[in-house]
Amino acid sequence: MTEPDIFELYAVRYAHNAHRKSGHSFLVKSAPGDPHDGPMPMDYFVWGAVSKSRTVVVDMGFTEETARRRKHEFFRCPADGLRLVGIDPSAVDDVVITHMHWDHVGNFDKFPNALFHIQEEEHRYVTGRDVHWKGFKTGVSADDVCDLVRTTFKERVVYHDGSAEIGPGVSIHFVGGHTRGQQIARIHTRRGWVVVASDAAHYYANMRQRNPFPAVYNVGDNLLSFDTAARLAASPDHVIPGHDPLVMRYYPAPSPELEGIAVRLDVDPRPIAPKGQSDAEIDSLSAGQ
Repeated sequence: MTEPDIFELYAVRYAHNAHRKSGHSFLVKSAPGDPHDGPMPMDYFVWGAVSKSRTVVVDMGFTEETARRRKHEFFRCPADGLRLVGIDPSAVDDVVITHMHWDHVGNFDKFPNALFHIQEEEHRYVTGRDVHWKGFKTGVSADDVCDLVRTTFKERVVYHDGSAEIGPGVSIHFVGGHTRGQQIARIHTRRGWVVVASDAAHYYANMRQRNPFPAVYNVGDNLLSFDTAARLAASPDHVIPGHDPLVMRYYPAPSPELEGIAVRLDVDPRPIAPKGQSDAEIDSLSAGQ
């Protein structure tokens, strides 16, 4: 068996939505008047992994024009954020498309030499009858789907049917749930196997409470995806949710200059909550409470 590469792994924060509330972040909502039903902002990330022989990016983020249209705070182009941690987008070997929602696939053109990896089921999801329903269609941009098709015609999209190894130390795993073809990425680092869950779990609290995000294709599969991510990771601390501001608090920046911009996921997280706190108290940290 080939020995897995050891990757440096970064989360790069490029946008923010301060207006979300916890009632919009869980399928099973709190009772009216619950004091925990308060602000629950959302961060937007792309993830970069670098070894001696390979550079892999997980998801591509969205554009400044999209941020303006959706009234999200936009810090920088995700590709520029990757440059800040030493990743040249033109040198990226592989891009893992976890799913085809607008906030994950808006920058195909920024990675001119990469292969793009997606599940066959996700292609069916965004090009078939599922998008006839408004509830599914609102998460998908027709322009992004056209970019996927154009890139396919350039022979730069690899379609997968289930789990696959992208290279030594990087694998993808079909989980479904959030979308029909949702996949997660497993990356080997110096602290062990880290799973980038992306939108299989938007927040730590989705996993901890076993309460999926409301945008969901199949609830049962989404619940099972929490178990799959935990099984593939070295420990629960090795599963990284897709949008939780806590990620920026748990993990250290690569340098003082990158505080608030990027963090290292290949090092152990730092404790931010005293021992003995309840799950609800810990989850409230996502809202900065």
